[in-house]
Amino acid sequence: MVGQGKYAAELSRTAQRVFGWDELHPEQLEAMEAILAGRDVVAVLPTGSGKSAIYQVPAVLLEGATVVVSPLIALQQDQIAGLADTRAPEAVAIHSQQRSSVTADNWDAVRSHEAEYIFVSPEQLANDAVVSRLTEAAVSLIVVDEAHCVSAWGHDFRPDYLRLGEAFAQFGKGAPVVALTATASVVVRREIVERLRLRDPLMVVGNFDRPNLTLEVQQFVRDTDKRAAVVETVADLTGPGLLYTATRKDAERYAESLTERGVRAAVYHAGLAAAERESVHERFRDDELEVVVATSAFGMGIDKPNVRFVVHASVPDSLDSFYQQIGRAGRDGEHALALLFYRAEDLGLARFFTTHRPDADLIKAVYKALDTDKPKPMKKLRAQLDLRGRRLTNAINLLEQGEAVRSTRKGFLSNGIRPRDAVTAATEVVEARERVDRSRVEMMRGYAESRDCRRQFLLSYFGQPLHGPCGNCDRCRDADTTADTGTDTGEQAAIPVDTAVSHKEWGSGVVIGGDTDRITVLFEDYGYRTLAMSAVNENNLLTTL
Repeated sequence: MVGQGKYAAELSRTAQRVFGWDELHPEQLEAMEAILAGRDVVAVLPTGSGKSAIYQVPAVLLEGATVVVSPLIALQQDQIAGLADTRAPEAVAIHSQQRSSVTADNWDAVRSHEAEYIFVSPEQLANDAVVSRLTEAAVSLIVVDEAHCVSAWGHDFRPDYLRLGEAFAQFGKGAPVVALTATASVVVRREIVERLRLRDPLMVVGNFDRPNLTLEVQQFVRDTDKRAAVVETVADLTGPGLLYTATRKDAERYAESLTERGVRAAVYHAGLAAAERESVHERFRDDELEVVVATSAFGMGIDKPNVRFVVHASVPDSLDSFYQQIGRAGRDGEHALALLFYRAEDLGLARFFTTHRPDADLIKAVYKALDTDKPKPMKKLRAQLDLRGRRLTNAINLLEQGEAVRSTRKGFLSNGIRPRDAVTAATEVVEARERVDRSRVEMMRGYAESRDCRRQFLLSYFGQPLHGPCGNCDRCRDADTTADTGTDTGEQAAIPVDTAVSHKEWGSGVVIGGDTDRITVLFEDYGYRTLAMSAVNENNLLTTL
């Protein structure tokens, strides 16, 4: 039975003594026991389910420090503040936005082994000096928070996440790696395992269904009609709530219109000053604001339980982003609304955001800077090419994925092909990613235009069939979906979810969902495709691998 292993009693006692938790959920215990047994873990659990406890409790029992990779300083601060309110050992952060004296004190705590939890960003682990110092800290556990960022098929993609596996290898001793996220489709989970170089990880996946969320879509033909309806609807909803927009300009425009209607609204996007963004976060958490009008930049790590609605003024770029954003509503278990305002023409903007234009000159310069026999570390590459930020990391990632370069513990090596061939290989990687991203937009179209239960469609995307219409979406409310021919009844896919397959034309892929009549497959180079099983069987289209 889950949670009844040899470590269960000790973990439960530690959770109560150090953190004051009287009970651990079975999924938490299962993951914790795997960690103490030295096994890697991928935990996909909804916010509010206690993902952080999965590493916090075992860390107390393990000899050595715990490195926590977290993408936002605000998230790190929240975690450290939460630990400070318990009897947990010391937690410190290493980042560039704190005073140098604080950073020096934190490194002293690391060096003297007083710091149990060490929070860093993925960008910090691209710094050889930081990795070297952490290597001396006797790391016994590695945690990757918001692990979906490791996937180019997920949302909030961060290129430095792709290099984490190399940094972890330098810590030595085979410390277990724990990847945590609130949402990851079947394919994103697979890429997390691959990119972080996890070894036979335990996969702990919670229930993706949020039955208290009412799913609705309103369709429009004219943009002016849609915009007027967004303002009118949101102004009449009971908050607090979130209104997501596709652009900063739209966020500012909607916030202004809502304010004119007497709504306590504020705008949030990455173009604002950090202090202003933090102020919006705080006012929203304290219920001083009724509505935050935001781009996708808002929300990661925000755990506000009483959000009553999440409205999208335009179609997001993928179901991954959509699910993550609507998941910020109704975390208290009470009723909440997830409403999408949809125009088919808006898909053009979503497709625009999926267009990637690789810098061929930069890729060529990076490739030509490498040798075939003498590894060059990232630090030397940055100095030689005078590059800062993520541009160099992204170029290296593309060259490596195109098999033009390879990484070693000492740096990067050229594979000796012609520079123009290296650029072509990197460009093909970008083009394949773009095809996948565009197909994700089409899956978003499928959700918006579905004539059947929306929750079944959404959960199928995440590999979790729902047996029967949900009864809490507009399709279920407006029609008897079970009577419609072709309705997804939640039956298991004809080919099991997570099965590797090959298509005659589209190559290799993985089944992510479906039923007895149709399946959805994500092909590595061509993206998402939904296939009728009758056509698959009649034409022998798929081969299981």
